[in-house]
Amino acid sequence: MKDVESTLVEMSIEELWDVRGQVDSILKAKLTAEKSELERRLAKLRPAASETTRARRPYPKVLPKYRNPNGSETWAGRGKQPRWVRKQLRSGKRIDDLRIDRAAT
Repeated sequence: MKDVESTLVEMSIEELWDVRGQVDSILKAKLTAEKSELERRLAKLRPAASETTRARRPYPKVLPKYRNPNGSETWAGRGKQPRWVRKQLRSGKRIDDLRIDRAAT
């Protein structure tokens, strides 16, 4: 290693830049080869995408349970309450007052 260092010290600036360019290109080639080898090995470890992805089970359509008396908006009763439901409840109505009567339809 000391021999390489003494050789580098004796080189001109132009020669050192040339050596640096050569080292950069060799490093780039070796890193690219190493990366592709690691990706190949990783692909062997990972199961195929088709093996891990399962089809999602079909969910039935949920019919609305509540209707806004002031418009055509409906809510199935799932998730966060819509603004119109909160507004109706604040105005004194009960949630049952908003329920859609299935017997009448």
